[in-house]
Amino acid sequence: MASAVYVLCALTSLACAILLLRGYRRRNVRLLLWSGLAFVGFTLGNVMLVVDLVVIGPRMDLAIWRSLPVLAGLGVLIYGMVWDAG
Repeated sequence: MASAVYVLCALTSLACAILLLRGYRRRNVRLLLWSGLAFVGFTLGNVMLVVDLVVIGPRMDLAIWRSLPVLAGLGVLIYGMVWDAG
């Protein structure tokens, strides 16, 4: 049951990324770009979570590696909101 939730979270993040990037392409609002790129990082983090907990299991811990794309996504979002606000 938990693996289904992890997969649904990854699919939801992917859907958000696609919708935000598609909205950016149509309206050219830069906040949509930064948000879409952040959700790409969140999607990668969720996919790595599925790989870590469902595929690999307790043999190896990828907690640091699966946190890196999420951290990169947050960094992109913070950059977009702070320095590219104009």
